[in-house]
Amino acid sequence: MIVQGTLAMATAIIDVAGLGFLGLGPQDPGTPEWGTMLTDVNSYLQTAPFLAIIPGLAIVVSVLGFNLIGDGLREALDPKLRGR
Repeated sequence: MIVQGTLAMATAIIDVAGLGFLGLGPQDPGTPEWGTMLTDVNSYLQTAPFLAIIPGLAIVVSVLGFNLIGDGLREALDPKLRGR
């Protein structure tokens, strides 16, 4: 159950960022959201590409982190894998 929760959290981060990128996220412009940050930076990609790299890396690192936590918990808590 805990492992499934961590993997669902990673999926939720990708879903919310995707919806924000498409413009279907929070309508309040004061709400910080990674997908909205990626959309707002489109006109500055030629002059300042790091503005898109930073939120993109934040998404990748957080999703990868939740996936690795889920895998680690599965290995630690699964009785079938304890003998290995």
